[in-house]
Amino acid sequence: MDEKVRSLVKATVPVLKEHGVALTTYFYQRMFRHNPELKHLFNRTHHESGKQATALAMSVLAYAENIDDPSVLAPVITLITNKHASIGIRAEHYPIVGKHLLASIKEVLGDAASDELIDAWAVAYGALADLFIDAENKLYAEIANRDGGWSGWRAFRIVDKVKESEQITSFHLAPADGGTLPDYRAGQYISVRVYVPEWEVMQPRQYTLSEAPGASCLRISVKREPGNDDTPAGRVSNLLHGKFDKGDIIDVAPPFGDFFLHEDRDTPVVLISGGVGITPMVAMLNRLVKTAKDRDVQFIHASRNADVYAFGAHVAKVAAENRQVGVHVFFDEGPAAAPAKVGMLNLRELGEAVLKPQADYYLCGPSEFMDAHIRTLHELGVGSERIHAEVFSTGGVAV
Repeated sequence: MDEKVRSLVKATVPVLKEHGVALTTYFYQRMFRHNPELKHLFNRTHHESGKQATALAMSVLAYAENIDDPSVLAPVITLITNKHASIGIRAEHYPIVGKHLLASIKEVLGDAASDELIDAWAVAYGALADLFIDAENKLYAEIANRDGGWSGWRAFRIVDKVKESEQITSFHLAPADGGTLPDYRAGQYISVRVYVPEWEVMQPRQYTLSEAPGASCLRISVKREPGNDDTPAGRVSNLLHGKFDKGDIIDVAPPFGDFFLHEDRDTPVVLISGGVGITPMVAMLNRLVKTAKDRDVQFIHASRNADVYAFGAHVAKVAAENRQVGVHVFFDEGPAAAPAKVGMLNLRELGEAVLKPQADYYLCGPSEFMDAHIRTLHELGVGSERIHAEVFSTGGVAV
């Protein structure tokens, strides 16, 4: 991109800040009207809530603000490319997206969107699309050529269904073709795809693999989302809980994700989770006690109460059998049996016996939970390079 293109794109930053969400909302409406076959790639719940449009608006704004040096967006690009690969976004989708994005800029901004500006954004979008296509193609090739790997969707059979708590149920998935499974990293996720009758569309959802690699099947642990006045019920989670059972077939994409246990170091490990954020932590815990018995592990979890605390018996058993594992569980409300305590999780109160110097910290949970505890870790002197986090949200899908 030449300087003129970059200058024109940067000049749109104030407009994107003010009208970005309106623009991306219009874009999705336009694209789905003209290309309804793309609906199966997107989480409709996130569209209805506005989360998807907001995530795209923030991505477009960040790109415009950093057009002179897009490399600063590398962590976000890695996150997005993993999300894209997990739901099957391919190179041929980008020209469709670009066409509707440029048309939306023109139609929403009207006279403010000159032909020169549209041409500049066409160049900028093309550069960004090429970046994503290259990164995603590398991911597709790597997983497809891995032992047991595959490309796209693969039929899996539910071989077991286990209730872990009042809200969370585990689904054990094995390839319907009888083939093998690929290796993956503890903390990564898979996408599953099911048909939602009331929407008449296939819907993908991403769920963390809650078991360490090396098992005979893939395990996801799904929280049923009942919905409330502010949030609609989770269509796919409720379908899985209520309509799917042992023997049923669902579509599964290969494991992806940039949040995973770093096994190339011997530092202490602190696993911090809230609610269903426990799922990657159980996978990491199981991996650590199997392959790294010399690494100190502190397992910290916060839950509303004992009824919704999943994997409690398993975590207690692992700690009893592995002296390097410490467990610290907090319930917002009682009753609580040891080792759980009633009260809000406060990392400051745990001290260096738990939050060991030079430890690596892994966090997963709702955004407010994550923000609060990451802020506390920084205040306690923990550097960003030792904090690894995953928020359960839209993840900023770019298209």
